[in-house]
Order: sequence, then C-alpha cells, then structure tokens
Amino acid sequence: MKIVVGSDHGGYDLKEALRRRLEEEGHEVQDVGCHGEPVDYPDIAVALCKVVTGGEAEFGILCCGTGIGISMAANKIKGIRAALCADCYSARMAKEHNNANVIAFGGRTIGVEHAWEMVRAYMGAEHLGGIHAKRVAQIDAL
Repeated sequence: MKIVVGSDHGGYDLKEALRRRLEEEGHEVQDVGCHGEPVDYPDIAVALCKVVTGGEAEFGILCCGTGIGISMAANKIKGIRAALCADCYSARMAKEHNNANVIAFGGRTIGVEHAWEMVRAYMGAEHLGGIHAKRVAQIDAL
C-alpha cells in the first residue's frame, strides 16, 4: 500500500515511529516532512494533501502536537476528508462511515502504541457505501 506521512516538529517523533512500522510491514511510505526542524503545520498539511489528491498515495497520516491544527488545515484542501482520531473506534469509523483519506494524531497527546493500533484499525476497515456514500458526497460538495 502507498501511504504518505507528514508532521510538524510537535508530531515528528510519532510520525517517525509510524513511518518505520509501516515500512517494516512492507508499505511504500512517502515522507513530506518535517525532519525534526521547526515548521508550520499548514505547510506540511498542504504538501501531504497534494500527494493524496494527486492519487500518489492511498491515504495520508498527519501528526502535530495535538492533531487539531494539522487536521483543520488538511480539511481546507478540496478532496480531503481528514479525521482526527483518538481511539480505534473513531479510526475505524473514519474509514467505514466517512471514507477519510487522511487520519491525524497528536504527538503530544497519544503514545506510539495507541497510534499504531488506530492506524491498524483504519487500514483494516473498508468504506461501507450506502447512506454513508451519500453523506460523503454531501461533505465533498461543501
């Protein structure tokens, strides 16, 4: 699977841990930064979203200190449905109900193991379609 990851400095350690685990599982991972240096999270969100909307990755993972700012920035990009996840249920529902193409985490609010469980829950889910497809279309039309 092709996955793109990105973070600001507040989410860097979490992004790096998730990137390594994805690569260990054989996934092709593109990293749009940062590489430890201070950056503005909107710039990283835009870079990652261009990869997703360009069809170069199946989905993206964004991390900042809380996950809030970077997910808000991502959701400003046409074609992006970013979900800030805090538990495995919300990660699974992000895919099943909302067909999220970006998931976001807070590097200062959750641990690596919990984030990894959420990534696995998201990746193991499929969009259910039906009434959910109608609602996703409504979101995309906004």
